[in-house]
Amino acid sequence: MKRYYVYILLCNDKSYYTGVTGELEKRIWEHQEGSIKGCYTHGRWPVKLVFQSDFRDIRDVIAAEKQIKGWSRKKKEALIQGRFDDLPKLSRNKQPSDVALRQAQDDI
Repeated sequence: MKRYYVYILLCNDKSYYTGVTGELEKRIWEHQEGSIKGCYTHGRWPVKLVFQSDFRDIRDVIAAEKQIKGWSRKKKEALIQGRFDDLPKLSRNKQPSDVALRQAQDDI
């Protein structure tokens, strides 16, 4: 069965990039090599994979990516560090995480 991944990269300028792919190793290599012109990570090498979670449904992984992209840096760092209990209190709108990221917590 096909797996899809949401991932977070730490760039050399200390910023985070969140993406989604069906081929994690290949995609990380593309970011690292700079073969994706116009991508946020282009020119921010080296990049380091700091978080990944896999999904079976493409809709769930896309929802997770969109959700993470809207998070503050502190909330992303809580996810990266596995501090899942901190996620709700770091929410801007103070609502619980949706189903897609609850799945990510279960997969880790």
